[in-house]
Amino acid sequence: MSGVVSIPVLLVGNFAGGGSAGVRGVCEELALRLPHAGCPVVTTSSKPSRVLRLLDVVGTVLRQRRRYAVAQVDVFSGRAFVWAEAACAALRMVGKPYILTLHGGNLPRFARRRPTRVQRLLRSAAAVTTPSRYLMEDLAEYRDDVRFIPNGLDLGAYQPRRRMRAGPRLVWLRSFHRLYNPSLAVRIVPIVAARFPDVRLTMIGLDKGDGSLQETERTAAQLGVADRVVFRGAVAKRDVPAALAEADIFLNTTTVDNAPVSVVEAMASGLCVVSTNVGGMPYLVEDGHDGLLVPSDDAPAMAAAVMRILDEPDLAGTLSSRARQKATRFDWSPIIGEWRSLLAATAGRAE
Repeated sequence: MSGVVSIPVLLVGNFAGGGSAGVRGVCEELALRLPHAGCPVVTTSSKPSRVLRLLDVVGTVLRQRRRYAVAQVDVFSGRAFVWAEAACAALRMVGKPYILTLHGGNLPRFARRRPTRVQRLLRSAAAVTTPSRYLMEDLAEYRDDVRFIPNGLDLGAYQPRRRMRAGPRLVWLRSFHRLYNPSLAVRIVPIVAARFPDVRLTMIGLDKGDGSLQETERTAAQLGVADRVVFRGAVAKRDVPAALAEADIFLNTTTVDNAPVSVVEAMASGLCVVSTNVGGMPYLVEDGHDGLLVPSDDAPAMAAAVMRILDEPDLAGTLSSRARQKATRFDWSPIIGEWRSLLAATAGRAE
């Protein structure tokens, strides 16, 4: 980018996935896109072990200090919060400004248990961002100038199809982990099948290793719907649009959530979204307007919402078109420009 001031950036987050599960974290997306906006990047960490990742994060901050002018650090709750604290302590040692990005539906609960730690970390940063209005509002008492920058997507990669008459083709896209409650998607299938015998559910996602995948497979067998459920495993990020295009209704079954990219991808594809009403979901999906929200872990309620879409073509068409319209707000083009401006201001570089 001739004539554009270079802003070298250190990105601190989880780079172990690489999008193999069909989703990428904001750090992975930024690492791909910022160089094209004149911001060369250094990343950390791809280490799978918690201890090795912590050592790699701190070591990279110190060793690579001459290669970056500003850092962006992902912040999650639980043990991952320690990585952010350690990274920021090291950044302060080398005199580098940093931006924090808040993630995870559990972060508000963690903050209530550890208010001093959370407030100390948030107030130490030059700027704080989040892709979730839920987190922005809930954590305002710890820092009242949190900036909303949504997670982006390549809108042009998703071919929207208005579901004027939705069929019973369901899709679920998330990692198999207990927080995402994948078995709920299977538990609605026999309820829907009682009225729509041709219902089919495709489940796409990486096995996180906590037994959730095996439990979901057992549930399908026990309920006698194993022949109606397809477990596709993880798919590459580039294959997600085609996978979503095969379905009409998207299920989001999580017990804790924030601002999931998978739901935005479904909306960009024009799918009718049915989601649990948890965490940041009502900030993303407006019930009855561009999706339907149901109570957490309530199979009859989720099944009823699915059947309502199948029974009411006008509702399906409305939800589908409004979902796609909302998804246009998440295109990467303006979002990456917003990131560059923030990084330049934090690094003290004139645009």
